[in-house]
Amino acid sequence: MGLDAIVEEIKAKGRAEASKINQETSLEVSKIIADARASADKIKAAKQEAVKKEIERIKQQELSSANLEVKKAKLNARKEILDEVYEETRELISKLPAEKNQKILKSIIEKNQSGYSKIYSRSKDKSTVSKMTKLEFAGEIDCIGGIVMENADGSVVLDFKYDMILKNVSEQSLKQVSDILFG
Repeated sequence: MGLDAIVEEIKAKGRAEASKINQETSLEVSKIIADARASADKIKAAKQEAVKKEIERIKQQELSSANLEVKKAKLNARKEILDEVYEETRELISKLPAEKNQKILKSIIEKNQSGYSKIYSRSKDKSTVSKMTKLEFAGEIDCIGGIVMENADGSVVLDFKYDMILKNVSEQSLKQVSDILFG
């Protein structure tokens, strides 16, 4: 075998070996690129999912916050309406016709004067109250109507001021009034 043949054989083996190495390298590079793409896709999908979850969480938080604000506004509006109703009722009671006011005062005094020695009322009702009872008229009180009775030593006081009666009735029937007004 001649030298040229040996050189050609070595070259052929070298080319075959280089081709094999190139193919293996190409396959390895392709595998690395595919793995990198798959890894990047997984990271991208995980990030997108995390972003979606965060967006959904923020939406829910904003929705909850908005719902809370709406409820708060509704409650404030309802409270304002209930306060208006209370004030209008208070105004109506303060302007009761004299005959109706006298009838109410007489009923309260007759049912409760036993055991008491002093009576108080607003200045407008002083003469009416004084004529209805033998109790000592002890002074005027600031109220929309009604009376206060007191025993001799002041240890027991009955408060029948219309203001107090309205307040008690309002507190006791707040739910019913709210149901009537707001369903």
